[in-house]
Amino acid sequence: MEKQMKQILLISLLVMILGLPANAQKTLTPQNLFDIETVTEVAISPDKNYIAYALNVPRPFTDNAGGDYRELHVYDVQKQESIPFITGKKSIFSLGWTPGGDAITFRANFPEAQGVQVYAIRLIGGEAYPLTKHSASINSYEFIDDNTLAVVSISPEDPTPREMRSKGFKIDVYEEEYRHLNLYRYDLDSHEMKQLTSGVTVFDFTLSPDKKLAAAAIAPRNLVDDSYMFKRIYTVDMQNGEMKLLVNNPGKLGKMVWSPDGTKLAFQSASKLEDSVVGSLFVTDVPNEKPFEELRNYVEGMELSVIDHTWKDNRTLLYAAEEGVDIVLSEHALNRPSRDILLQPAQVVFSRFHYVDGMVAMAANTWQHPSELYTFQLRRKDLKRHTNHNPWLSEIKLGHQRKLVYDARDGKDIEGVLLYPINYEEDKNYPLIVYIHGGPEAAVKNGWSTSYSIWGQIATARDFFVFMPNYRASSGRGVDFTMAGYGDLVGVEYDDVLDGIDHLIDIGYVDKDRVGMGGGSYGGYFSAWSATRHTDRFAASVVFVGISNQISKRNTTDIPWEDYYVHWGYWTYEDWQDVYGRSPVKYAHQSKTPTLILHGTEDPRVHPAQSLELYRTLKLHGEAPVRLIWYNGEGHGNRLNVHRLDYIVRTMEWFDYYLNSEKPKDKMPAKYPEYGVFE
Repeated sequence: MEKQMKQILLISLLVMILGLPANAQKTLTPQNLFDIETVTEVAISPDKNYIAYALNVPRPFTDNAGGDYRELHVYDVQKQESIPFITGKKSIFSLGWTPGGDAITFRANFPEAQGVQVYAIRLIGGEAYPLTKHSASINSYEFIDDNTLAVVSISPEDPTPREMRSKGFKIDVYEEEYRHLNLYRYDLDSHEMKQLTSGVTVFDFTLSPDKKLAAAAIAPRNLVDDSYMFKRIYTVDMQNGEMKLLVNNPGKLGKMVWSPDGTKLAFQSASKLEDSVVGSLFVTDVPNEKPFEELRNYVEGMELSVIDHTWKDNRTLLYAAEEGVDIVLSEHALNRPSRDILLQPAQVVFSRFHYVDGMVAMAANTWQHPSELYTFQLRRKDLKRHTNHNPWLSEIKLGHQRKLVYDARDGKDIEGVLLYPINYEEDKNYPLIVYIHGGPEAAVKNGWSTSYSIWGQIATARDFFVFMPNYRASSGRGVDFTMAGYGDLVGVEYDDVLDGIDHLIDIGYVDKDRVGMGGGSYGGYFSAWSATRHTDRFAASVVFVGISNQISKRNTTDIPWEDYYVHWGYWTYEDWQDVYGRSPVKYAHQSKTPTLILHGTEDPRVHPAQSLELYRTLKLHGEAPVRLIWYNGEGHGNRLNVHRLDYIVRTMEWFDYYLNSEKPKDKMPAKYPEYGVFE
């Protein structure tokens, strides 16, 4: 931040000395992204006098390469000031409060302890101190009483693999080396653990108000596919560990919350096995005798996807939902047929909230500013922002951003977000970058839209339009909208994207010969499809951790059951021609689109061989430049600051070169770009 303020002062000085126009403003650069601090998590104290929040701080490039830091800050509601509690080279997660509200609790991996443990720091100050001293990391926790925690932690390690490695056998028995996640009681005085579950994996839990039962999301194995598709809701007796199936929900399962009187449990879930979005909201009695199909879906038939919820009282739900590109907060009395909207759309964007007695707190953003601490008072309908961790952004000129609605070829209205070039002039057309979100069960929001993997305002500063469509199969428009992509990959969902591009061309915004597409995962799949099957329409493509061959992808991903149940609906052997027909490599021989491919070498979701297949087929049979970048050690997306920097700089240069310059299109940008942050 200090560096940015110096740069702003220098620009102001140049304005005075050189007589530059007074309205000459600095624009957002890739390097600026690594100065942006964002509020990521909030927790209101029981008395509502304080709000603890985590602040994401990008790791400086003067440090060793690594992920961002997460500081702990506390907002004093009465004094209206924010106090830093834990700063520096540390990262804290899972914020909470002790039962008495005198200390903030969190998980962290501090060097003096083994793995991730639960810590506390008193509100009056002092050093953080460990609450747990377990031999393995703590995945989640909740207070039973002042002296006891309920925690989830991993089973003890089998010594055999370690012994084998000591003898030189560097082997793993694939998908058999997992260890279950168990629910335990943890005594804070003696540090003794009492194991409550075994032979199954507890991915999530929440305690009843009287702390006698846990509602737990339990699956047979500790594998990613199980965490997606095979979690079911059980109650677990917190004394003897007795497990009882509460809801045999089909498919995906999300957050669970007990009613204040402990007689009901609200939970987010897919509406059915084939539904890819955890966007429906149900309530069950505890105990429950009804099958899942008889439980009421409180958002059935609504064009939205629930993203978080809690109870306002024993008879009223509070929930936040994606509604197209907006976020809306609603309440719904259990005995009422419909909801009441509390926080209207197009105000702020957020993904989670914390509620205590009429006060909602959240990390929220707008298209002009990344996430800060906000509160919303239910009684007064009063939305207020409390922090400003990026004052330098007020000096940055941003391109205008708005919600875009257009008609698809079949008449269906499709929503997206459109960013304008900073120097936009009417009656002039511009190059376009189409950003495709992953999933596809996700949605772009009309909030802050710039990160290492989303070009947003970085591109507007270079006079690009940026179009981010929520094509069919996205979340935020209800179950039917999501299900439109079922068994029809790059079918109607991809047509929606083409129709949006055509709309921008037809209204004179975009030069049809300067259109590029990019994205990660499913967005990378669309980008590879654009560079091959629809190559005549695209002048540049960026494929990040993307799919190129659906046959080999389905046989190598770590979520084959999820892929089958919610996307395809049939196995490859049942119609391999159709699966291959939806694979970009089938059309690589006709490609005329310069394509930049980037992938983490440790990606378990989309195997890095997918990028190698695309690179090799384009290199052998395509007619345009192609380059493959391996991010060594990265998974399904980049974690290290240096790799994030490389991605945003390298991909932006690719689009600049092929969409916004007069350089030879049969050549490529330099192998290594200028990063500009290591001086």
